Amino acid sequence: MNKAVRKAIIAGNWKMNKTRPEAKELIEAIKPLVANAEGKVEVITCVPFTNLETAVAATAGSNIKVGAENVHFAKSGAFTGEISADMLVEVGVEYVVIGHSERRQYFGETDETVNKRTAAALAAGLKPIVCVGELKWERECNITEEVIARQIKLDLWEVSKEDVKKVVIAYEPVWAIGTGLTATPDQAQEVCAFIRAQLAKLYDEETAQAVTIQYGGSMNAGNAAELLAKPDIDGGLIGGASLKAPDFNTIVQAAVEG
Repeated sequence: MNKAVRKAIIAGNWKMNKTRPEAKELIEAIKPLVANAEGKVEVITCVPFTNLETAVAATAGSNIKVGAENVHFAKSGAFTGEISADMLVEVGVEYVVIGHSERRQYFGETDETVNKRTAAALAAGLKPIVCVGELKWERECNITEEVIARQIKLDLWEVSKEDVKKVVIAYEPVWAIGTGLTATPDQAQEVCAFIRAQLAKLYDEETAQAVTIQYGGSMNAGNAAELLAKPDIDGGLIGGASLKAPDFNTIVQAAVEG
């Protein structure tokens, strides 16, 4: 990480877990553990839609920000089951995960819809966490860079230089999501550095250096410190480990100390 030029961010992605009482209990357990991160590391908890109001209330007065796990690109309309960016802002949400590999795999998300959702989130004042990453087969075919370059160009299409600085990019190799597999620190650094180089091509070097790039493939309490020691890995999008307060705190502390 390079905290001198960009924000370090650890975000927990709860996925489809926790009822409202369970969410409140977990947040209350996390709050005192990560209080020392204030001003050093941005700590975010991204929760299911039903838990958003609970999370906003539970984190009030703390250094924990709240994020949603998805957002629709329309302001309103006949989109049964969807939630707009304005709805999230009204609740008190600050961040939103967009284009997670599970959304792409199970719910038909494309780079086009990721781009639209990103634009809608930015227009409403939300900070998008935009996910990119290659499949196992794509890595084996040695086209990781081609895949990532395409995603970056399409997902950030027509996003201005000013707005892209508000975007967090999460590199999550799809083969390492929920599989127990993790990219080695060198592999993760290589792709995160490549993402930053692509941002420099699309915008400029100063802009690229300002963008926070997370690693999001099975980062846990055991490997966080080594991953976060890499210069272009500015934090993590944490899955399973974010559901256990001690494990999540270990990752946050690794970022504080990094």
